[in-house]
Amino acid sequence: MVRSQLAAIAITIAAGVAAVAVAAPPAGATGEGAPVVTNGPCQYTQTPDDPPARPVSLPPDPRHTPDRGTVTVTLLTNLGLIPLALDHAAAPCTVQSFLHLTRHGFYNRTVCHRLTTYPTLKVLQCGDPTGTGEGGPGYRYKDELPTNLPPAPTDPTGVRRLYARGVLAMANAGPDTNGSQFFLVFADSALRPNYTIFGSVRPLGLHTLDRIAAGGVAPTPDDPAPVDGAPALRTEICLAI
Repeated sequence: MVRSQLAAIAITIAAGVAAVAVAAPPAGATGEGAPVVTNGPCQYTQTPDDPPARPVSLPPDPRHTPDRGTVTVTLLTNLGLIPLALDHAAAPCTVQSFLHLTRHGFYNRTVCHRLTTYPTLKVLQCGDPTGTGEGGPGYRYKDELPTNLPPAPTDPTGVRRLYARGVLAMANAGPDTNGSQFFLVFADSALRPNYTIFGSVRPLGLHTLDRIAAGGVAPTPDDPAPVDGAPALRTEICLAI
């Protein structure tokens, strides 16, 4: 289960390292009491200790995962449209899972629970029906990490890579813990290349993201000017199609 994937940002930023803080399946079990795992190359793995935040089966996992072309998914939000271009070649298992969740209405009527506006990390995180940052689909799957990202200009160590404006990537809670939560990059950000990139935000979607980001992070009694937390402009995915 993805648990507050952005929750540790304040600590890691202070340390000079930014990080994004991620049913009855149609597959045979790996053994009595063991998690159910699909038989195809993506090996979507049930997480019995973390049941789905909303009922959903494991994704289909054919012998050949589609790995060519792009497909558009549009997030209809209360603040505007966010069209996404999903890239099969970049992350075939991730795109397959995202489309499965979309087709089953997993993202409908969910809020984007976290906006981060650090100087080197500017993302909107969505994909948890509970709105807490701890919910997921009841399964996890392997990383499909980028290998050709340029170094982040803001990182003199050369460790972090550029997650450019418009990138669509999976949030996670460590290696191979992808689930349903994802983030949208609204301004160039510096991250270790530990997050699967599976598409991009179309120009119209960037316009909507800019509107959300301009609203800032909702203040709290303990922090009147936060840079990480719920968006001040409540952002709801009314429908994903």
